[in-house]
Amino acid sequence: MTTAAAHAPAPEARSAPPALGRRRTNLVFTTIVLGMLLAALDQTIVSTALPTIVADLGGGGHMAWVVTAYLLAETVSTVLVGKFGDLFGRKIIFQVSAVVFVGGSVLAGASTSMLMLVVARAVQGVGGGGLMVTAMALIADVIPLRERGKYQGALGAVFGVTTVVGPTLGGLFTDHASWRWCFYVNIPIAIVMVAMAARTIPVVRAAVRPLIDYLGIVLVALGASGLVLGLEWGGNEYAWGSAVIIGLFAGSVVLLAAFVVVELRAREPMLPMHLFRNPVFTICSVLSFIVGFAMLGAMTYLPTYLQFVDGVSATMSGVRTLPMVAGLLGTSMLSGVVVSRTGRYRVFPIIGTGVMVLGLYLMSTMGADTGVWLESLYMFVLGLGIGLAMQVLTIAVQNTVNYHELGSATSGVTFFRTLGSSFGTAVFGTLYSNRLEPNLKAALAKSPGVPPEAAASPQALHRLPDAQARPVIDAYADTVNHVFQWVVPVALAGFLVAWFLKEVPLRDSARAAAGDLGEGFAAPDSTDSDQQLERAVARVMRKAEGPVSLEVLAASGSPITPGEAWALGQIHWRTRIHGETSLAAIARAHRMPEEVLEPIFTRVVSAGYARHDGGRLVPTEAGRTEIDRLIVAWRDWLDHRLEGWTAEDPEDRARLARALDNMAARLLDEDSSHRERTAV
Repeated sequence: MTTAAAHAPAPEARSAPPALGRRRTNLVFTTIVLGMLLAALDQTIVSTALPTIVADLGGGGHMAWVVTAYLLAETVSTVLVGKFGDLFGRKIIFQVSAVVFVGGSVLAGASTSMLMLVVARAVQGVGGGGLMVTAMALIADVIPLRERGKYQGALGAVFGVTTVVGPTLGGLFTDHASWRWCFYVNIPIAIVMVAMAARTIPVVRAAVRPLIDYLGIVLVALGASGLVLGLEWGGNEYAWGSAVIIGLFAGSVVLLAAFVVVELRAREPMLPMHLFRNPVFTICSVLSFIVGFAMLGAMTYLPTYLQFVDGVSATMSGVRTLPMVAGLLGTSMLSGVVVSRTGRYRVFPIIGTGVMVLGLYLMSTMGADTGVWLESLYMFVLGLGIGLAMQVLTIAVQNTVNYHELGSATSGVTFFRTLGSSFGTAVFGTLYSNRLEPNLKAALAKSPGVPPEAAASPQALHRLPDAQARPVIDAYADTVNHVFQWVVPVALAGFLVAWFLKEVPLRDSARAAAGDLGEGFAAPDSTDSDQQLERAVARVMRKAEGPVSLEVLAASGSPITPGEAWALGQIHWRTRIHGETSLAAIARAHRMPEEVLEPIFTRVVSAGYARHDGGRLVPTEAGRTEIDRLIVAWRDWLDHRLEGWTAEDPEDRARLARALDNMAARLLDEDSSHRERTAV
């Protein structure tokens, strides 16, 4: 790291977050949490409702698209909306995303056909992606850096926990109201959220107009959609060798090849191709794809198995998947703690993917006679593997890339996980549909008295006499077993790939990230490297023992006391923000009598660090020198905590130096204004 300059950097290069009181900060955070909750919940809430939806609307062959349409639209939306937030301001984009999400929810709840539902889910996905990425960016806009770590950790945990408990909530709505309430429930929450956003979230615009890679986004969206559509239709709507399926695959390959060419030439590419020269990024992207593939695919089709084979309700099918959730959350937290203490991470993806292979194989052996406890054990094993594999991938990437690649690499790994979830759901759906049709035909031939409508509804199926229902139940069991059998090789490929992951000693910032549950789930995030660096610093400050500002003051060598530092900081901060300040203005801001604050400001003036100028308080040359010393001390603290950041070329080193200089000045200002923020 470079040594900090002995002069104050220009904090105007990037403005500090607006000063909000504690109450308003909490209201803003509540608004952001509501947005993240809605978007994350709708990734998985429909999985337990799918059998009932199919029985009501028909179109069982398109069941996977109810999930896949949301995921694909969300994947593209997060990239595009993040840039729009920089262009138009994140507050307005957050509100627009909420309106789009509500519109999709209304359409989904009112759907009268599977096609209408799939289209509505795509609209929801556009809004949901916008909500997630702007929620993460708004934290950086409105929460001071010194307080940001705890808010970021809480927001990530909301994303992770909501994602995995969605199936249980979907089951509750399906059984006790209607599957349509899986979507209608979003409407009142979103209305409250939009109203709160209008009143609480301040308007913050980026200083630099972003470049948007429209062509790259369109190409990857069309290419990925074509592949998923080909996988969905192959062997179901059309034969695998048909012109339609071959055309979809060929067209997708051409589109994705064009995407690579465009990204190589774009000034601000959506996914910089040079990242794949970094073996850690490449391996982690592949593993993220496989983990997303297994997790969302299993969570989507397990409830179908439980309802048709075991005859449980939609609610209980969500509850019965909780062993997988428990295993996933448990090993995510355990691996995070171990990585944060030891700095070693390579072993976890290896063990995790190996356990995933075992869990998927065990689940492929389940049948109508498998007991509840054994099924729960198999799901628990799969959850253990997913949790071990997913937690460290983003951290490993952030730990190895250059500074200017930090934002792109972080969002890239998340992109591949979401893409893997889309493909996993589509592949599971294709395997399921292609196997189910002949299985049901054979089962109905054995039970001629069973109407096809009964075979399509878990409730109607289990009202039949056992002799009639058994062949159909076995058909569903064999179908889902077939799906898990085919996914075992995918997980096995992940196990082999994991051995190639290179272990690099973790920086302090990466160790701090490993302890956060939300990091493992990798919610869509900003591609801004400065914001990613600030997140790293916020996590380090959150893990620090004792007040960091006192540590920095002691290290600065400044003769001023903590009280004098605060008073001088108040004069500096309020003068920079408001142009001028006075003892009366500072007292009003803190809702305190001037007589209480007067002694400490008198000491600062007597020591020669400030002077009175017509009722105003103005820093003297000696005061500015002490402020510079504190800024340099903050910069040295950052240098030490972020030791190990790589910046190979001079331009990258200069960008990193500017970011750290800016951050040091902001940390001084935030520390000075902290009591004011909490008082108003």
